[in-house]
Amino acid sequence: MSETVIRAEGLGKRFRVGERERYLALRDLITRTLAKPFRRERKRQTDYLWALRDVTFEIKQGEVVGLIGRNGAGKSTLLKVLSRITRPTAGYAEIHGRVGSLLEVGTGFHPELTGRENVYLSGAILGMRHAEISRKFDEMVAFSGVERFIDTPLKHFSTGMQMRLAFAVAAHLDPEILLVDEVLAVGDLEFQKKCLGKMEEVSRTGRTIVFVSHQMNQIRRLCERAFWIEGGQIYRTGLANQIVGAYEADMSSGASSGDNGNRAAGKTRFVRWTIEDEESGVPNILASTGRVRVAFGVQLSAPLRMGVHGVSLYNGDRNLIWGTAVYNLELPVGTHSLVHELPSLPLRPGPYTWRVTLWDEHGLLDDWQCVPEMLVTTEPVTHPRDEWAGVLNIPAAFSVE
Repeated sequence: MSETVIRAEGLGKRFRVGERERYLALRDLITRTLAKPFRRERKRQTDYLWALRDVTFEIKQGEVVGLIGRNGAGKSTLLKVLSRITRPTAGYAEIHGRVGSLLEVGTGFHPELTGRENVYLSGAILGMRHAEISRKFDEMVAFSGVERFIDTPLKHFSTGMQMRLAFAVAAHLDPEILLVDEVLAVGDLEFQKKCLGKMEEVSRTGRTIVFVSHQMNQIRRLCERAFWIEGGQIYRTGLANQIVGAYEADMSSGASSGDNGNRAAGKTRFVRWTIEDEESGVPNILASTGRVRVAFGVQLSAPLRMGVHGVSLYNGDRNLIWGTAVYNLELPVGTHSLVHELPSLPLRPGPYTWRVTLWDEHGLLDDWQCVPEMLVTTEPVTHPRDEWAGVLNIPAAFSVE
């Protein structure tokens, strides 16, 4: 675990922004040369973009490291430099070991060839020997779930079937270092869980994995460390759970006002929400599993009579986690804080959405999906496999008696 297998020092990659120079034939060069004395030259101002700048880090053997950040932050460019697809403009990267890259799922697939032929073609492009592909062929096809159609031309496969077969081939590489770029989002939910399980299996063999994903729960589950990349530079690095929590908090703090199509027209409005958590100190982050106090601010333009206030909490998959309602509310005109105190809220890490409603005897006054989202950053204590972990994050003491 102590041996450094990836080391980057001052790594930078610059791209030219603007028109790409087209390739010229010999006749084009001759024509340009003859016409040059009669042509007025215009100087073009070249614009450059640094996709990566001064990136320095080390990754030890057997580590699983996640790369997170906004679109365009430089994550994919970094993987392309590490996999030797792109040459760096500045700095260098040292790689010690055989590298496998899952950057473009489906590379080399041809629609006129059968599934069987495409397995061999794609495997060869990814660097597998013919004997190695033959040895793993049945395992790859079984993993993809397309055994029945393996001798059918690929053009008759659905998009999902093609992606599943492509990932099955790529996932059965045996490199010492694996670079993965957002390829675990293929297929349906069941197949995504199978892909994630395969990546966990690979990580347990002691291989080094660098993993890019916009699915924060995948980063939490797979990775020990995380690099937060911002503007082509490493903004923060540390334990995956801590870095992901900070990243999610930053994303939510820039959220919109929260108006949505379900809000009723009128002057009675929910205007804010806060959660009290001494450990986080941030009004929308839950970092503890103890008592929770949630307050929803509402402005009333008219007295409320026989009011009904509803609250519900949804996870990132829009599954209802908890809900309650309060009846017979009587409130004067003004701004009020509707407070709910819970003895605990033991949720798994990730983003959650509160939804609040307010009714009077005549109908709906307001319906608000609160922003920013509530982010739970507690340490996960549940089963490592999603399908067995559930939605709660309850620590349990175990003993044998």
